Amino acid sequence: VQLVESGGGLVQPGGSLRLSCVASGSVRNINTMGWYRQAPGKQRELVAGIDSGGMATYLNSVKGRFTLTRDSAKNTVYLQMNALEPEDTAVYQCHGLIARMDGIEKIYWGQGTQVTVSS
Repeated sequence: VQLVESGGGLVQPGGSLRLSCVASGSVRNINTMGWYRQAPGKQRELVAGIDSGGMATYLNSVKGRFTLTRDSAKNTVYLQMNALEPEDTAVYQCHGLIARMDGIEKIYWGQGTQVTVSS
């Protein structure tokens, strides 16, 4: 199983980006998926997560600006980020609690994608 991310980049304050993360390989079932981020000199924090029923939870500082959705048929989650602030600058990393076809369930991580908010 692999998690492949896309969509990071450089954006001006107030701008938008959409991150995508697709789970590929021997995927039987995805329990939860979401995004962490880590800025230089700061601890990694959970930005948003979504469960198998589609219920999403968010870091307080991104509520109302970020929206996490999932397309179960495509094993993909999307993080729509609006009204971006310089404080959102970080490496964003996808994670998922995924069951493989052999029945083993574990947490998987993507490689990370850089989001930079700067004028």
